[in-house]
Amino acid sequence: MYNDKIEAINKELETVFNNVSNKLELENIKVEYMGKNGKITQLNSLIKDVPNESKKDFGMQVNALKNKFTDEYNKINKELENKEINEKLNSEAIDVSLPGTEIAMGSAHPLERIVESLESLLMSMGYDVVEGPEVEKDLYNFELLNLPKGHPARDAQDTFYVKGDEYLLRSQTSPVQVREMLKHEGKEAIRIICPGKTYRRDEDDATHSHEFTQMEGLLIDKNITLGDLKGTFESIAKMLFGEARTTRFRPSFYPFTEPSVEMDISCFNCNGKGCNICKGTGWITVGGAGMVNPIVLRNCGYNPDEWNGFAFGFGIERLAMLKYGINDIRVFYMNHDVRMLKDFDRREY
Repeated sequence: MYNDKIEAINKELETVFNNVSNKLELENIKVEYMGKNGKITQLNSLIKDVPNESKKDFGMQVNALKNKFTDEYNKINKELENKEINEKLNSEAIDVSLPGTEIAMGSAHPLERIVESLESLLMSMGYDVVEGPEVEKDLYNFELLNLPKGHPARDAQDTFYVKGDEYLLRSQTSPVQVREMLKHEGKEAIRIICPGKTYRRDEDDATHSHEFTQMEGLLIDKNITLGDLKGTFESIAKMLFGEARTTRFRPSFYPFTEPSVEMDISCFNCNGKGCNICKGTGWITVGGAGMVNPIVLRNCGYNPDEWNGFAFGFGIERLAMLKYGINDIRVFYMNHDVRMLKDFDRREY
């Protein structure tokens, strides 16, 4: 009687498994036979009615039936999985004749390009890159740089004061140079560049911004001349604007340098003949420089009778506008479409 039930289930399984066509049907079979109330599972409840001498044999037959079901289930499940994979591969075959999808590549911002180019050149000449705070003390931003109280550059229309008249958003990166000189206590030579953000009360327009990027350089040593400054500037000009560029100095005035000069390059558009870019002069001013004022050296702990040096500074936005032919400084800050950056890859000299 009990063996007949096992044999009947065996025959059912042969028919059921032969007719399976998908995984859903296979799972339904598993529930029907091996679920909590499944036909094979319920065989265990009959063990109590089996004579003692037949219990062992009955139990072995039930286990054999379970193992047979599991083996057949796993076999068919594997076959169905392989069938699904093959169908998916056939339906999703890659058409190699179709064009590939373009992967967007990153591109450096033009201001970052200029800064990195200058850093690379000047570091190869022995300069160190030094940074400082953007919220600065008046002492470092003005006083020690020979900008006394009442100087026009201190006017609140030019400077962002953040705490009375003692703290401000730095209007130049020169305070970094002051801090570096004070740190060396007048005992060691210095060769540094200071890139960073600066802030002034300018009305934003095509050529002015209240926030802009500067890079200043400082060299303090013994027996330094304007000729050393001229050679440094010439290397920078040729690196940025091409080997054909020539350079010149024009007299100027800055409180922290004496003598002071404007740094000009020959116009890269007309090669000195005169055009709208150079305003007919054949020359373009790209920065300011000069020999460090002895008063500044003394303020920062250096004996001007023993030490001297030069300092120079560039507006990175101006250099980028000249190099890439940009006529509006707001392009650097107001266009948030990264596709704009790709255009600068095609403008490298």
